[in-house]
Amino acid sequence: MKLLSYNVNGIRAALNKGFINWLKSADPDLLCLQEIKAQTDQFDISLFENLGYHSYWYPAEKKGYSGVAILSKNQPLSVKYGCDNQKYDQEGRVIQANFENFSVLSVYLPSATNTSRLGFKMEFCEYLLEYIKKLEKKFPNLIINGDINICHKAIDINDPIRNAKVSGFLPEEREWMDRFFDQCNLVDTLRVFNHEPNQYSWWTYRVKTARSNNKGWRIDYSLVTTPLLKHLQRAYILTQAVHSDHAPVGIDFDLNKIQNL
Repeated sequence: MKLLSYNVNGIRAALNKGFINWLKSADPDLLCLQEIKAQTDQFDISLFENLGYHSYWYPAEKKGYSGVAILSKNQPLSVKYGCDNQKYDQEGRVIQANFENFSVLSVYLPSATNTSRLGFKMEFCEYLLEYIKKLEKKFPNLIINGDINICHKAIDINDPIRNAKVSGFLPEEREWMDRFFDQCNLVDTLRVFNHEPNQYSWWTYRVKTARSNNKGWRIDYSLVTTPLLKHLQRAYILTQAVHSDHAPVGIDFDLNKIQNL
């Protein structure tokens, strides 16, 4: 079973850059999207249905902003839109699909490039931590895919010294991630298989050569709760996909073993 997560930075823009052909080729069993930036009447959902996906979209109330989605070849038992807090739900930041023996979330944490949003970001982070702690009591086999908008370790960012006071790598953001992993029993799947530096998932558009020179940040994650760790086969970043300033991140599971949990 292949699970991918992709901040597309606008699903309409991605579709114009060949996203459907890429999706057909990549052929994930399940795909989490972030920053869709569109209402469902603004693009053709049948494009995904024609590839065999059940698709669930949770746009922000504000048009052209935020929003998450889950596409799955297997129909979920249920889907939950939001995280029980209208302050965050109006921005379309969490969607959850529940299957027989596991549950998947697509999450998009706020950025704080505008420093006035840092307080909002940290409030949401604290809320999400407590929300996930409660959720995993009901769904112990939990997968969290998404754009966390934080580099956890110095290895996850190009030039950690110069970026030490930039949102996305602030001490309080990184400390929150420590607690998020510890208190929610979460594993950073990429670092199970890959301990090398220069593994990035986002490159700023503001510097034209950022991606070609791999001057990036790793802010997109596939996280799993510890019971699922033994069923992981692979974790990776698909840097060849260029529909966005982000790259998809992925994990492969032994589906038979998960079904027998």
